[in-house]
Amino acid sequence: MLLLSSLLLVNALVACALPSSAHELPRPSPAITTIENMGSDTLVNLALAWAEEYMQRHPDVRISVTGGGSGTGIAALINGTVDIANASREMKPEEFEQARANGIIPKEFTVARDAIAVVVHPSNPVNGLTIEQISQIYTGHITNWREVGGEDCPIVLLSRESNSGTYMYFLEHVIRRGDSHDESLFSPDTLLMPSSEGISAEVRQNPNAIGYDGLGYVTPDQKVLAVAASEEGPYVLPSIETVNQGLYPISRPLYMYTAGEPTGVLKDYLDWIRTEGQKHVSRLGFVPLR
Repeated sequence: MLLLSSLLLVNALVACALPSSAHELPRPSPAITTIENMGSDTLVNLALAWAEEYMQRHPDVRISVTGGGSGTGIAALINGTVDIANASREMKPEEFEQARANGIIPKEFTVARDAIAVVVHPSNPVNGLTIEQISQIYTGHITNWREVGGEDCPIVLLSRESNSGTYMYFLEHVIRRGDSHDESLFSPDTLLMPSSEGISAEVRQNPNAIGYDGLGYVTPDQKVLAVAASEEGPYVLPSIETVNQGLYPISRPLYMYTAGEPTGVLKDYLDWIRTEGQKHVSRLGFVPLR
């Protein structure tokens, strides 16, 4: 009788220790998927906005976004250390070759469009320049504002650093005017700024400065110049409308590159960016995909 009572007591204790129903069993935590995203400083704020909303919608996804310039992001993709490279320029043929040598076939996605704005201090009386004049200014052939209708003051040149996709685009399409045989370079007097914010800060405090930047980084305390493809005009200010209409002469696509065709969460993220995520593009001053 004593043995039977002991067995009943043990069974009762075991029964109390077990969950009362199946739904109380501990559930495994969902696996976290991490996406490493690096590159263009032009794209970094937009990429952060995309990442923030997507992670809110998908708590099991972590997206790390860093800048450093288009060249930095592309190099990281070639080395296999990031999932997405942001770029404000196309990958170069030699970069594709380096990637293929590492067994990587980059896949290009256009995620937005951008206008490169030419900016000066608000006190500058100059309102517009041609592409040719901008080229002559940045190569050091025009050095005084009076040569383009301004005051008798030296021109202070501001540019992004050479690892920036914006720098490369401006060199190839503005300074060299799209001529692949042109070997013109930035004037050695050009001040290379590490970020878009650096250009903005210098333009705001220097009445003689001229700079260029993605439209999304232009602040109200800078003066944006109208740009003309030729002396005949028209002189056009950068905006979503003038880019979409093909009127503003300094505009470009913005890209994300992946190592091969994306699948799974990475594909879903890029699909979302190119559809619903486009609402952030115009909000941040860029031009959404049509």
